[in-house]
Amino acid sequence: MVSSTKTIVISGYYGFKNSGDEAVLTSILAALVEQGKEAGVKIEPVVLSIDPEWTSKVYGVRSVHRMKLGEVRRAIKESDGLISGGGSLLQDATSPKTIPYYLAIIKIAQWLKKPTFIYAQGVGPVNRKLFNPMIRSVFRKCSYISVRDVQSGQLLESMGIRSEDIHIVPDPVMGLPLPDVKPEDMAEMADGTDNVEHPSDSELPVIGISVRFWDPERRDLNAIAEALAVLMRKRPVHLRFLPFYQPGGDMEASEYITDKMGDITSYGGKISFYTEEKQPQDMLREVSQCQLILGMRLHSLIYAANQRVPLVGISYDPKIDHFLTRLDSAAIGSTDSLVPGDLTRHMISLLDAPEAWKDEHEAQITRLKQEAQLPARHIANYLGNRR
Repeated sequence: MVSSTKTIVISGYYGFKNSGDEAVLTSILAALVEQGKEAGVKIEPVVLSIDPEWTSKVYGVRSVHRMKLGEVRRAIKESDGLISGGGSLLQDATSPKTIPYYLAIIKIAQWLKKPTFIYAQGVGPVNRKLFNPMIRSVFRKCSYISVRDVQSGQLLESMGIRSEDIHIVPDPVMGLPLPDVKPEDMAEMADGTDNVEHPSDSELPVIGISVRFWDPERRDLNAIAEALAVLMRKRPVHLRFLPFYQPGGDMEASEYITDKMGDITSYGGKISFYTEEKQPQDMLREVSQCQLILGMRLHSLIYAANQRVPLVGISYDPKIDHFLTRLDSAAIGSTDSLVPGDLTRHMISLLDAPEAWKDEHEAQITRLKQEAQLPARHIANYLGNRR
């Protein structure tokens, strides 16, 4: 029974149509609904987005432009609290402006006497030490701090945040459910009018591939292309490229690999590209239909674990290694030290024995899926107890 309604503003990298970050938002919204019901509180979110109209349309929530600080301040003032997260918000690898922006949003809420919650963030790298006291000052005034890996927690501790105030939780996307299939969609599938390709309908084993541009010399993509070409010569497979961040060039990186491979489908395999994504759970469903995921993007690997699909990770950032460590796994290589032969052999071994991989990692996956709800549970209980 719902006893009260609370409004919460959610700050993050939303509206940029990055599949991973949009999946984070989807997961947070779903968890807040579920845990709000458990706590007897209805939580009404207001999302800060670079494209508020698109965000409102996709998620059915109120949205405010993240760069119009007057509107942001008004939304926070009218709310019952602020969530910052998830994702890699507090890092200065992509831009020196990122950390000041996200800290400023939290600080506005604190000035307005609103409780602030850090939701499963990945913190770091923080290369500019001048940011350390800024992060420490803001985080010490937060009502709840959760990070998605031990290393983020250790970094916060080194800045002066007490270890007992830091909660280590999984990435929110570990709790993302598959989308419900609508009756009209099922009817389309039944009468054959559905024009979207379903790779699981093929007899070929499907390998989902998520790549991005990273190494300027393209050593990583060249190694992947060589490994996949050798694999397709050894056995026919369906290579299904999954561009997680199309504005970020993931489709171009995928096409770079296929161009490097040449005409390899003469060996009986198949190559296709997934371009039908309308919301993050579409990509999750696509991953669920694969027999193996080869991923550079973090959330391609999290999606795979979520759906218990054997995965091969390639590290370009410590966040990849941190997640794989939580699975008791490790990357097959990094963007500057990837051996094509090792990659081919590892993919073949997983295709030959998928159940062994699932059995080995089942306990870790189950635990991570359960723990992904913890930040939403804490926030819902906190809001439910405030009158």
